[in-house]
Amino acid sequence: MILLGATSIAFASPTLAAQCGGSLSQFLAGVKQEAVSKGISKRAADRALANAAINKKVLRRDRAQGVFKQTFLEFSKRMVSGHRMQHGKKNMAKYANVFARAESEYGVPAPVIAAFWGLETDFGAVQGDFNTINALVTLSHDCRRPELFRPQLIAAIQMVQNGDLDPARTTGAWAGEIGQVQMLPLDIIRFGVDADGDGHVRLKTSAPDAILTGANFIRHLGWQSGQPWLQEVTVPSNLAWQGSGLGKAESVSQWVAQGVKAREGSLPSGSTAAALLLPQGRKGPAFLAYPNFSIYLEWNKSFIYTTSAAYFATRLAGASRYNQGNPDPGLSDGQMKTLQTILSNKGYDVGKIDGILGAGTRAAVQKEQMRLGMPADAWPTPKLLARLQ
Repeated sequence: MILLGATSIAFASPTLAAQCGGSLSQFLAGVKQEAVSKGISKRAADRALANAAINKKVLRRDRAQGVFKQTFLEFSKRMVSGHRMQHGKKNMAKYANVFARAESEYGVPAPVIAAFWGLETDFGAVQGDFNTINALVTLSHDCRRPELFRPQLIAAIQMVQNGDLDPARTTGAWAGEIGQVQMLPLDIIRFGVDADGDGHVRLKTSAPDAILTGANFIRHLGWQSGQPWLQEVTVPSNLAWQGSGLGKAESVSQWVAQGVKAREGSLPSGSTAAALLLPQGRKGPAFLAYPNFSIYLEWNKSFIYTTSAAYFATRLAGASRYNQGNPDPGLSDGQMKTLQTILSNKGYDVGKIDGILGAGTRAAVQKEQMRLGMPADAWPTPKLLARLQ
């Protein structure tokens, strides 16, 4: 996992913030009381929390850097490997009937689901070894984000009652995600599909359950059936680069008028909205991101992860490997922190000075490039840093 896998749609009461910390036994008594008040049996709550404990490794993971500093080319080459391509195609063939059902009932095509499945857990091979109940107890008891994790803990207790979670044996990611597509308990309860007909939703052991549950969740996030998500394009060298980036969508016809062309196949209808993504600037790979791309950002907030996941799905759908181009060299970790400090001092909101090229830093870089008369492609280079120092 790179971040929290599937973003839960649950919202908790503000009063939950006051129900964290302190004695673990008292905290667990409160959790049991809340679970029972929501219709869960006392027996299930007792069983779920009988051996609950704080896992300090979970806290260390939670405090650690939640995203990574790799470039798009570095990350996508590693994650969209020949191994994953091969296994993705094999699984799409093996479960062809299940994927067909996913598209028929939920409108989500096989490559999209398979890409998430592959990136999250290598098609079920690596699902995480953290005890799920203990992970959620730890994060609920901790006062950093109890409003997110306490509802997930209650949902996990519900899963115990349903027979879909074994408090002693069920393991997953450090933040409580479970199964082959790494979903949080509330989302499993709300969107879980018993695809294999055994009376349970078991995302750890049942690939059909994981495929259809993932499809149901993706549809809920707003997936538009029959619509594209990402497409590699070629761009002219004299493009108005300041128009690139997420949140700056134009119609396909407007991009065509500026010289943007599909690298393979054809572009969708001219009225389709699209944003031009340049993960490593104007000399690197270029993509048009369509409205369905926003679903990837709902699944995982990291731009590099989501662009890689969407690209992986295009590959599984038949697209060729991207043209990586020849991007200008980026910044080292120290240089990026220096740049962020300079931008912060100029009044830009770049968030934490962490050396990570996030959305705030990209936006600030693009504005400074425009001010300095440089190609405003939002890709920070040593040349830009030198101009700002």
